[in-house]
Amino acid sequence: MNNTELIITGGFLGSGKTTLLWKTAQHLASEGKSVGLITNDQAPELVDSAILSLSGLRVTEVSGSCFCCNFEGFTKAIERLEGADVILAEPVGSCADLSATILQPLKKFLAARLDIAPFTVLADPQRLSSILEGGNGGLHPDAAYIFRKQLEESDIILLTKVDRLDLNDRERLLGRLASKYPGTTVLPVSAQSEEGIGEWLTTLRRKRDCGMRILQIDYDRYAHGEAVLGWLNATVRISDKQTDWKDLLRSIVLELSESFNKENLPVGHLKAIIENGTLFSVANLTGTPTGAGPTDKGKSISLRGEAGISEEAVLILNARVETTPRHLEELAESALAKVLGDTYRQEVLAWKSLQPGRPNPTYRFPEIFRPC
Repeated sequence: MNNTELIITGGFLGSGKTTLLWKTAQHLASEGKSVGLITNDQAPELVDSAILSLSGLRVTEVSGSCFCCNFEGFTKAIERLEGADVILAEPVGSCADLSATILQPLKKFLAARLDIAPFTVLADPQRLSSILEGGNGGLHPDAAYIFRKQLEESDIILLTKVDRLDLNDRERLLGRLASKYPGTTVLPVSAQSEEGIGEWLTTLRRKRDCGMRILQIDYDRYAHGEAVLGWLNATVRISDKQTDWKDLLRSIVLELSESFNKENLPVGHLKAIIENGTLFSVANLTGTPTGAGPTDKGKSISLRGEAGISEEAVLILNARVETTPRHLEELAESALAKVLGDTYRQEVLAWKSLQPGRPNPTYRFPEIFRPC
């Protein structure tokens, strides 16, 4: 019997992990593979899980902590996906040090059951350009520190969203990544056009060594880089009249964006999905140093899917913004009140805000356990 292939794919908030894994799952299914996905967050009520589940995929979630701080929860999630040929796992976007805390323990304890793929990290070209030039990519310096550490420990770096780049910018960034991280495989990919997905999967299967770098990382700075962001996960049922839910979702995200702009608050990411039965629309907002596509004062906004028209839908909102959790709640409450007004009824199904605590890994291997 063949082992399950495990593909762990990291990358900073807004790098496009969920969309890429969704398209990758479809690609693998077209090859006849059964696929499971593991999502991860500091709190439940994930937009990512909703998107993937509504797409008909087999999804399980590790919430309440990152993979590294809940190794048992991660391995139980793997067990819940028993029978899958391939498991795609997406850690929290602000998580680093995964080679020492996840890949090495997996190699020690579960190598007999899993074929562990090289560790892939996604890099959003908008933030990356600034990071490679010594800037902070629109982030707090300690959050940018996490971004850099994620790239440093990767086996493979995927330059994402290359459909938004002209050929010169693409080649320049690929060349700079290859120069900055020698020995790391660097590939271009676009989830939207699906360019590069097949080449990435071929490389994963050919390049079997995984977790080949252990970080020297300052956990005080790492912890602060996570803690500068307020986190909000909210689920609200909205009802009253026949509504075009995609238009309403656009209005909510634009109002939130305007609220963040007024206070000059950097956005790690904002994800929102509105569900109308099996129909849904998804919106993404990321704060970046320069815009690409439809933008709002330097923030990149994307909207896809058709949620249709009906009298009731469910909104799930995940926001990661450089402010306090309470203030983030206030901004979200105000935006919803302004857009929905007295026209709609709101029923809060879940509402949780937090500031991540200091990472406390279950395991941390100081050296490479062995190649995969």
